[in-house]
Amino acid sequence: MSKRIAVFPGSFDPITVGHVDIVHRAIPLFDEIIVAIGHNSNKEYLFKLSERLKWLEKVFKDDTSVIIDEYQGLTAHYCRQIGAKYMIRGLRNASDFDYEKTISQLNHIVGDELETVFFISRPEFSHVSSTIVREIIRGGGDASPFVPPALPLP
Repeated sequence: MSKRIAVFPGSFDPITVGHVDIVHRAIPLFDEIIVAIGHNSNKEYLFKLSERLKWLEKVFKDDTSVIIDEYQGLTAHYCRQIGAKYMIRGLRNASDFDYEKTISQLNHIVGDELETVFFISRPEFSHVSSTIVREIIRGGGDASPFVPPALPLP
């Protein structure tokens, strides 16, 4: 039987407690989870790639089945390249579902039947997003309740 490899892609700018919860809930389902930062040339990041990679390494250092990586190009192509047959996505609300459903259908075609596994956000994390956390940080607020303790945010 081949390894069940899943990719959890994102910008993780920054990683949130919701992201961590999804990875920990997915660990029992897969032999290996690759938390991968995708390069998006259209996106302006608050934190440097090197910083985000370092944070991911720190957050998941005790999870032996979690690997940290980065990639460029289509996520579906990256999954094929590394032999992943599954992609992990989190859903906080109906808007997330509508968007992610379309992307998963396209990835299924482009990614040689890549399957997307959706995790519905726990209620206590459904309001947390990297976008909101970035706004809190930019506004000088305390973002610590929304990020893992390992992140030394300003």
